[in-house]
Amino acid sequence: MGLTKDYLRYVPCGNFNIVSSQNCNVAFVTLQGQIGRFVAVAACENIIIWDLRLGEKAQVFPDEKAAVTAICVSPSNRHLAAGYSNGNVLVYDLKTAEVLNTFSGHRSEVITLAYDSLGHKLASGSKDTDIIVWDTIAETGICRLSGHKGPITKVCFMSKENILISASKDTFIKFWDLSSKHCFKTLTGHQTEIWGLCLVKSDQYLVTGCGDSELRIFRLTYKDPNENLNPVEHLTLTLELANLEEGDDTTHPLQCFKTGSLARSGRGRVISLVSDSTGQVIACHGTDKSIELFYFCSNDETQTRFKKRLKKERAKQVREITNQLSLKDEVKRLSVIKLEGKPKSLDLVLGNGGELRVAVNFSDNCLRLYNLQTSIKDEEANCLRGILNQGHHSDCRAVTFSSDNLAIVSGSSESIKIWNRPSQTSLRTIATGFVQSIIFVPGDRHVLAGLNDGKLLIIDVASGDVLEEIQAHSKDLRSICLSPDLRGCVTGGGDETVKFWQFELIVDESSTSNVKVLSLIHKNTLKLDSNVLCVKLSPNGKFVAVALLDSTVKIFFVDTFKFYLSLYGHKLPVFCMDISSDSRLIVTGSGDRNIKIWGTDFGDCHKSIFAHDDTVTAIQFVPKTHLFFSCGKDGKIKQWDGDKFCKIVTLQGHLGEAHALAVSPNGQYVISSGADRVLRLYEKSEQLVVLQDEEEEEREREEFATGQETVIVPGQPGLNLPSKKTIGSEKAAESILECLEVNEIYRRQLTDGTTQPTPPLLMQAFNVSTPEDFLLETIRRIRPSDLEEGLLLLPFNAVCNILTALPDLIARGDCIEVGCKVAMFLLRLHHAPIVANQLLLPTMTKLQQVMKEKVMELRDLIGYNYYGMQFMQKQSEEREGVQLFRDATLEKRRGERKRKKREKIKRSILVLNT
Repeated sequence: MGLTKDYLRYVPCGNFNIVSSQNCNVAFVTLQGQIGRFVAVAACENIIIWDLRLGEKAQVFPDEKAAVTAICVSPSNRHLAAGYSNGNVLVYDLKTAEVLNTFSGHRSEVITLAYDSLGHKLASGSKDTDIIVWDTIAETGICRLSGHKGPITKVCFMSKENILISASKDTFIKFWDLSSKHCFKTLTGHQTEIWGLCLVKSDQYLVTGCGDSELRIFRLTYKDPNENLNPVEHLTLTLELANLEEGDDTTHPLQCFKTGSLARSGRGRVISLVSDSTGQVIACHGTDKSIELFYFCSNDETQTRFKKRLKKERAKQVREITNQLSLKDEVKRLSVIKLEGKPKSLDLVLGNGGELRVAVNFSDNCLRLYNLQTSIKDEEANCLRGILNQGHHSDCRAVTFSSDNLAIVSGSSESIKIWNRPSQTSLRTIATGFVQSIIFVPGDRHVLAGLNDGKLLIIDVASGDVLEEIQAHSKDLRSICLSPDLRGCVTGGGDETVKFWQFELIVDESSTSNVKVLSLIHKNTLKLDSNVLCVKLSPNGKFVAVALLDSTVKIFFVDTFKFYLSLYGHKLPVFCMDISSDSRLIVTGSGDRNIKIWGTDFGDCHKSIFAHDDTVTAIQFVPKTHLFFSCGKDGKIKQWDGDKFCKIVTLQGHLGEAHALAVSPNGQYVISSGADRVLRLYEKSEQLVVLQDEEEEEREREEFATGQETVIVPGQPGLNLPSKKTIGSEKAAESILECLEVNEIYRRQLTDGTTQPTPPLLMQAFNVSTPEDFLLETIRRIRPSDLEEGLLLLPFNAVCNILTALPDLIARGDCIEVGCKVAMFLLRLHHAPIVANQLLLPTMTKLQQVMKEKVMELRDLIGYNYYGMQFMQKQSEEREGVQLFRDATLEKRRGERKRKKREKIKRSILVLNT
């Protein structure tokens, strides 16, 4: 079918005005070998690494078209894991910003992420109440842990044991044994939701924070599993089992006992509870503007504090002297950090000299770095640096372009910012009140801003000064529109009036040089019966259209103010409207979620379109066309054709409400602002938009979003894979089925023909010549995280064909791991029909022999290499006199310094005694 009209696609070309998102944590990263300088934060779909020393962006990671909700840095400081609102988890390389792994398993947004001590496992907790443990080396899911009844708030690995600890809003803390993939203990002492937990002092203590004003501390201990219990202890243990949650196991070596609590001085629930990488300092904050710090002393420091306490108690002749260590001896409070705003998340890093650095993400779109010396008593924290002026501190309510398309002005509740469009950097920041409307004055040297108190500001762009404040309206000034002759403007406010103004140059009386400055002279006033929400002048200069609070739009003649037309049909007030450049069409957007297209000649409604899922907040025509853009409180930005009354495309919208929209005078750019505090810029490209293809893609996305997440397999009710059904898994299943079909046709040609047939085009594209190589290459090209779900979608006859080909593939020796993985999964999935099928018995017997033989060979090879490397390491250390790995060498030197220091103290004590 031929194209009747060509539409060019608008593509995203930049996001700015965002420093950090509120709904994601902040994390220190190590770049260029420097610790405590670079901080990773989420910026809606992007991840930004800020250089706090220079106050600039060090790196920006690509977006996933979903909001980043959690980030975590690997122990090696080489990788960064990010969880998104669509349930995906991506692993990036910190140096190259490339995506290394993509994991799809959650049904809703990821809330927390955690690496194990080696960085080989990654745990993710989500709002869907599930925890998934991923293998970052094999790029697959290990297991899905289900048991919590509320969203997961925090997960963490134990450093020395294969155990995962999780907290949830269901008030429970669960301990998971990853070897057996089951929960062996549940802590039920909390009365409210648990919002954070962390392990400190080499996993000796577990600290939890919930909705009350205390941090609970649990001691983690290990008992000998071979220890024999006497009958009394056995009876006590049996009684304890009857009072525990289902699934608890008191015979597990790990035991957890509550030892005390730390009283918080902050108000509200615990929002963030984090510890540094060494596990010595924990920090928490609530809903107030302060951060509390607690320092867990080392064993030597604890003994010193314990002796001092005993000495003081004996000196004061305290009746009851505690001769045992307590939390007062092990934990000391550091100075409370007083903040300038409301914090949302934090992270901390402890240096070698005792310097503690705390990065705080604030709710007003800024980031600050504080430092504190833990060795100095009662030292106040200092604010070293901050990322403050790179964005608005509140939502942008108005945006507009300059006439040359090079500058953008945005207004929020506290300031106006002038941006350079090509570089997307802030040029000026002018402190104002609550800005509701904004526009450039012809010449682009001044800006007019309407405030919610009715004032009209005239701002000089070059100097950033407010030249004049005019009390234009007694209530909020909601709309400003330039006159077609560019000699004046029209304003509409909540005082039921529309005022006409004329630009004039007047002498500045405060200046000694008699310089003329821009001013406004009031010409006329149009009084109405209701509050004015929006006002527009027709480009031909004949009419003025006014949207009123009574859900109507009234059109008057400009010269006589005589009533011309009344546009009625909206059920709720019209918040935005625009008139086409030829003055023939007027479009209106209302709170009833509809867009109506009217004719200015007779005032008839050409079309009413159900456009958005919530209130339409802004609408504007593309100059010299009947195409227009709209945005709404549903966060979506859509392009429409005013002649054909159809939607062209839906652009990538905002996370939350979209407040304002502007189209550049040349129609090349579109900018929008929303509740996510991001200014999104779109540019017209040379890509053609085919309406049928756009509708089909949107329909497929909706069907997939509302479809079944996982496949229910008959006879497998307990199948709980760590992955989920995605577009990638569907494509994987299709590629395998296509491969099997091509292989069958090619084998038939080989057996029937007398001459060697030419390999199919797909084989040639994969650079293979045999069906076995083609199947192997097809499986290898499937993303490991999608392989299991792809195999799950295959019919049983395809499974039989794959199992038949696997023995020969595994016997070759170059695909043992992949072949065994596919074989074991298919056997577990289709065990019953495979056992019942007698034709597969020889194949299964051969597969068992081959797998056993090849796995044994692979095990022997790995063991030989492992011990060979150990032997070479030992020889190298003996020959060079230095340990092979630098970390071990530094640890040895550190231990020697501590030993020499203890010996020196012992000698001084002996000298004093003698």
